[in-house]
Amino acid sequence: MEIPTAEWNDPDAAAPQPQTGIPLSPDSPDLVPPVEPGEPWTDDPYAQALRTGRGPLYLRRVEPHAYGVAELIALDVERWCAAPDAADTSVLRRCAGPVLDVGCGPGRLVAALAARGVPALGVDVSPAAVALTRRHGGAALRRSVFDRLPREGRWGTILLMDGNVGIGGDPVALLARLRDLVRPGGRLLAEAADDDVDQRLTVRVEDAHGRHGRPFPWARVGATGLLHAADSTGWILTGRWSADRTFVELHRADTGFDELPVPQLRAIGRSAPGQRSTRGDATRTRP
Repeated sequence: MEIPTAEWNDPDAAAPQPQTGIPLSPDSPDLVPPVEPGEPWTDDPYAQALRTGRGPLYLRRVEPHAYGVAELIALDVERWCAAPDAADTSVLRRCAGPVLDVGCGPGRLVAALAARGVPALGVDVSPAAVALTRRHGGAALRRSVFDRLPREGRWGTILLMDGNVGIGGDPVALLARLRDLVRPGGRLLAEAADDDVDQRLTVRVEDAHGRHGRPFPWARVGATGLLHAADSTGWILTGRWSADRTFVELHRADTGFDELPVPQLRAIGRSAPGQRSTRGDATRTRP
């Protein structure tokens, strides 16, 4: 299935935006200002990590603080910047085009799909991520998933990988938005946290030297919490597997979500017997 490139072009997102506060070369990391935190994922250490293809890089928990809970969440920059691994491949072979990769990062999945002849588009708020995706041969727009997007309601598959279920700090709002983007019968392939968490957080991107961006809402969600969010937004669980990481496959029902009877909705995507949500008390924040 071929999609004209012009359909993905947009005048206000056709080119990466100018960047400030970022080194001009991967060999000059000291040019990153240690003060005046920048926009999340844009003028913070994330852009520099993508350019060099390596960390260490973290999300630092700003709030809520909890005794015995790690304050730093490691980000796997090296894997994001590498070629797709076996776990990624298990997801790619389930993709039916056209594919929308939400929070595409440096574009390893978009580029791999393009190489397979599968129409795919990545969206990311990071100019560096969009530029790298294009450099690797993929199509990408600088855009939030909550902004206007091409082909709304007509995507065959949506990818939500690498912890991106945390986008906006509210998985229910995010999955509801994704349901509006996919066509009836389309699928969502999502990666869940390996531990069974369901947390609403405020975090910031930070490197090993303490340089960081501004705080923003985020979520960490394991499979149980993800399935609860799917249950409340009209997604049907059709697959769940592990390949060093944990994934679920969800489908949008052909029937309108509002037309499904309540008992059927409660049965959709229900986790295995004995599993319980570990939903925390953190306040949800909509993007």
